[in-house]
Amino acid sequence: MSLFSPDRYVSSVDRIDLDELWERGKRAILLDRDNTLVPRDRETAPDEVATWLDRAREKGFRLCMVSNNWHRDQVMRSARELGLEAISHAMKPAPFALSAGLKRTGVRKAEAVMVGDQLYTDVWAGNFAGIDTILVKPQTTVDLWYTQIFRIFERRALRDLTCEE
Repeated sequence: MSLFSPDRYVSSVDRIDLDELWERGKRAILLDRDNTLVPRDRETAPDEVATWLDRAREKGFRLCMVSNNWHRDQVMRSARELGLEAISHAMKPAPFALSAGLKRTGVRKAEAVMVGDQLYTDVWAGNFAGIDTILVKPQTTVDLWYTQIFRIFERRALRDLTCEE
């Protein structure tokens, strides 16, 4: 895969096969918040996402939310509700917050995967950090105005990439 493309493209977080990740040696999952875990038009994660996170913990994965959201209170509230470590103000695609997430989870790059809904922030940050990436479809079409602009270019960039349903 290219430095600018995800390793995988999946319809939603809860469709990611945890057994397969574990078999590939992954031990930590770094996760974006907005439109990956929590829809932009809601304050809480859907039940299927919370259930998937519970299964990931039971399997032994270390989890950390890495969010660009500047509203630290929102990020930390979601993290508490979902039982996650969290980093806000991540400034993705810069890879620094992902490196901090690796430190918090205590794993090496090869043992982690970054999951997020945006190509130009989540995927690029993971790739720049040397971490495998999984792009998921956004949970809702509600986005910040500037994210909506990026989505136009993102759709073009992803047009030939098959999404695993």
